[in-house]
Amino acid sequence: MPVDTSARTPTFTYVEGEWLSGNPPLIGPVSHAMWLASTVFDGARWFDGIAPDLDLHCARVNRSAEAMGMTPTMTADEIAELALEGVKKFDRKTAIYIKPMYWSEHGAPFSVVAPDPASTRFALCLFEAAMNTAKPHSLTVSPFRRPSPECAMTEAKAGCLYPNSGRMITEARARGFDNALALDMNGNVAETASSNIFMVKDGVVFTPAANRTFLAGITRARIIGLLRQSGFEVRETTLTVKDFLDADEVFTTGNYSKVAPVSRLDDRTYQPGPMAKKALDLYMDWARGGSDL
Repeated sequence: MPVDTSARTPTFTYVEGEWLSGNPPLIGPVSHAMWLASTVFDGARWFDGIAPDLDLHCARVNRSAEAMGMTPTMTADEIAELALEGVKKFDRKTAIYIKPMYWSEHGAPFSVVAPDPASTRFALCLFEAAMNTAKPHSLTVSPFRRPSPECAMTEAKAGCLYPNSGRMITEARARGFDNALALDMNGNVAETASSNIFMVKDGVVFTPAANRTFLAGITRARIIGLLRQSGFEVRETTLTVKDFLDADEVFTTGNYSKVAPVSRLDDRTYQPGPMAKKALDLYMDWARGGSDL
């Protein structure tokens, strides 16, 4: 039975000077990226005429490529300009995910396992993806851990890191939860399988300190800054599962859904709290304060 390789939502991809619709075949069976996982990506959002922090996402994908041993072929400004060009191809009634990507086509001359920087390729994929902002979700502590920098390419937003997230989510959903709470190799809370995490206790906001075991996200940093500017105390520190079970409120941040409250962590339930709402309101007020795109 043939496998469906079509795009699931309206999609346009820029590659080598042209925009292609759908899901174009770009990587072959002998491509380094196919069999040795030399891929990096980033993800920005366009919605309601705005693309918050697009420049930062475009800069980060270039850093990820360099961390993976590849050579970026586009500047961050060029990627951002292309992204806004691509947005115009949609009817702009639905939110859009903006995904710049690099991959290696060949292995390095000295070792096929390492990517050849000279063979780095670039694509920019945009597709419709509705926002799930403020939708409550449940978590369970995952039996799987986030790797340390000594074990994996944690300095990059690398595709090879995401199968670990995928198995966390699959295992959590098999037990009736939406997502998983991921611990680092020391047993402290890192993030969820797909987003950064915050907790509130006695009016103080806490989030795991960036320790290079998880992606300290652009939206995470933006929320921390906005809350502090509004007079809230935000502490980046080492946190345990017990800290979260004792919290008054828990919420997550990420580019895909921005801010969303946590309704349950294993047997502990939470009500959507005021800090998550405040964080989302501050973010949207900031995002919509710029020029329309």
